Amino acid sequence: QVQLVESGGGLVQIGGSLRLSCAASGSISSIYHMGWYRQAPGKQRELVAAITNTYTNYADSVKGRFTISRDNAKKTVYLQMNSLKPEDTAVYYCNVVQVSSMSYWGRGTLVTVSS
Repeated sequence: QVQLVESGGGLVQIGGSLRLSCAASGSISSIYHMGWYRQAPGKQRELVAAITNTYTNYADSVKGRFTISRDNAKKTVYLQMNSLKPEDTAVYYCNVVQVSSMSYWGRGTLVTVSS
């Protein structure tokens, strides 16, 4: 059984920073893609950032402010979020895709950006 455990969410002021972490455990191997998605109230879930061993990809709305990274040995993906804005408020979900195309989701961590 595979588990993804997210951490690092919380309440932050406008312009502040947070670092999200997502650790994968269980019977998971050969990870291909790791990513962060978010879902704001009343909106669809959207891709924030994704990373493989060869590329990274960011939503236009977070380019220059967010940085995704991964530690393959720890099976962990990170999202460093700087210069946070109220529109970044959402539940952030971790997603991991294996080479076999099996996809797993975390339960989400809430990020609230407030003045």
